[in-house]
Amino acid sequence: MKVGAQYQGDNRCLFRVWAPLLKSVELAIVSDGNRRVPMGRDGAGYWEAAVRSVPPGTLYKYVLDGGPGLQAELPDPASRFQPQGVHGPSQVIDEAFPWTDWSWKGTALRDWIIYELHVGTFTPEGTFDAVVPRLADLKSLGITAVELMPIAQFPGERNWGYDGAYPYAVQNSYGGPGGLKRLVDAAHGIGMSVILDVVYNHFGPEGAYAGLYGPYFNPKYKTPWGDAINFDGPHSDGVRNFYFENALAWLRDFHLDALRLDAVHAIFDLSARPFLRELKTRVDDVSCHDQRRYYLIAESDLNDPRVVRPRALGGHALDAQWCDDFHHALHTEITCERDGYYMDFGRFAQLIKAFRECYVYTGQYSHFRRRSFGASAKAIPPRKFVIFSQNHDHVGNRMLGERTANLIDLEGRKLLAGSVLLSPYLPLLFMGEEYGEDAPFLYFVDHSDPQLIRAVRDGRVNEFKEFKWGGEVPDPAGVGTFLKSKIKWEKRKSGDHKILHEFYRDLIALRKNNPAIANSDKYSYDVTGFEETKVLILQRWRRQYRVMCIFSFNTESTGIEINLPAGNWKKILDSAGLDYGGPGPLMPDGMAGEQSLTVPPRSIAVYERI
Repeated sequence: MKVGAQYQGDNRCLFRVWAPLLKSVELAIVSDGNRRVPMGRDGAGYWEAAVRSVPPGTLYKYVLDGGPGLQAELPDPASRFQPQGVHGPSQVIDEAFPWTDWSWKGTALRDWIIYELHVGTFTPEGTFDAVVPRLADLKSLGITAVELMPIAQFPGERNWGYDGAYPYAVQNSYGGPGGLKRLVDAAHGIGMSVILDVVYNHFGPEGAYAGLYGPYFNPKYKTPWGDAINFDGPHSDGVRNFYFENALAWLRDFHLDALRLDAVHAIFDLSARPFLRELKTRVDDVSCHDQRRYYLIAESDLNDPRVVRPRALGGHALDAQWCDDFHHALHTEITCERDGYYMDFGRFAQLIKAFRECYVYTGQYSHFRRRSFGASAKAIPPRKFVIFSQNHDHVGNRMLGERTANLIDLEGRKLLAGSVLLSPYLPLLFMGEEYGEDAPFLYFVDHSDPQLIRAVRDGRVNEFKEFKWGGEVPDPAGVGTFLKSKIKWEKRKSGDHKILHEFYRDLIALRKNNPAIANSDKYSYDVTGFEETKVLILQRWRRQYRVMCIFSFNTESTGIEINLPAGNWKKILDSAGLDYGGPGPLMPDGMAGEQSLTVPPRSIAVYERI
């Protein structure tokens, strides 16, 4: 059951809204003198009106009557566009668009090299159209999929996107529906997939009026952002349909290739047909119909393999999930930070385990969570996990928004890059990482309610009490906080920024073109670690192709003894090389048999069997 204003051509439009408990709903056509149109109700609680003389661009609201004193005139919760912001009227749009990507079938998940970006800070203009000219540069770097942080309409012009109030509406300050379609069409034109981050676990705190239409929330469950979405309580069928249709609209109307589902651990559903599993079924049906594969990727804080496990084994069968454990093990080893959620990490054995099976916590006691946590992921193929050395959360949720470029030197940054891109997992880069962007990525909002702004400020201060970070918390509502977070794209052309950019480019090319490294089979890699020297050896293979990656996380040169598999081995990449701004190579150009090696500090050397 589609919801919202559905333009049907010839200035005709079908309006449908779910409000099962209200006594009456009227359509108010704002663009036509606030003309009122009665709406009829069906047995499932949907109110509907087919109206003529409604061209695209028409502004409208709904007039709700829930009884004496409860009448309200409000935007459409399934609005496709809010040109005047979250409190203004909704607008009818024509979904027709001159697409040029009809032959596009997407790129396979196993080939994804993901680039996460925030539209508002990726360019000076902060729009979809301004992203388009940069796609060619990302393509030349080797990126195969761009992931957009949430773009559903949020309050004001500055926001991470997780405060979205209208899940169907494309942010007006970014360029609206047309701007997003132009971006997706351009990306497909150069062979690049587009992933959209969507939020199905809460509404933002300002401008979200869905709760006045019906029981969208279930007070039985709580999230960090308030009452949870009602996916399993009374009247939940209408809520589930709202989000099922939302996912399909992004894929159908905007030609997106995948959705990243934010914080699925805050989606509570104890029904026999869990929302996530049914959502995946519906998306698979559309994939079959369109003869094009669409993907669902989860952000999960549970270390629960059921998220990606096949339905036949009791799982939700999502295509992939983000893995924080890999990031935490890698970050603590490089930075030695141990505060907050990093308190559970910091042992080299954990990094070895992260390389082997992604999850570090698979049932052990977590001091941060104060309980046993996680389950084994040994049986899960590595292509089911998205890993990273930084992302919007782990940068932006630092008090001062420092990136790794602010925390570690060039050699450490190259080591992080190699750890992610040479691993068997799906790699994700955060915008600017590839050239060592050192501008912060801070948390910013643009709310209109002074009390809400105060609450956000206080919340940020309280959030950092577990960390030992000095300084003053930047004002989330300040324009300067937002402007400081814009990346400086031109930096990639000079100095260490250029060197790091070239190193990322070469790593990505190696990952894409070397058959052993490109392979993501569960049984085609092996990890060996030397805790005393903090050296990790990753071997990867495919048929006759075999590669050995030697990572040193030691801050000093160290000696190791290794017994190489049969054959001669040729060095094909060395982060310590002078061409990458390193101190100079210590590892031999070729090896065979038993070897005594001196491994440079914080370095990567990759060998290929010849």
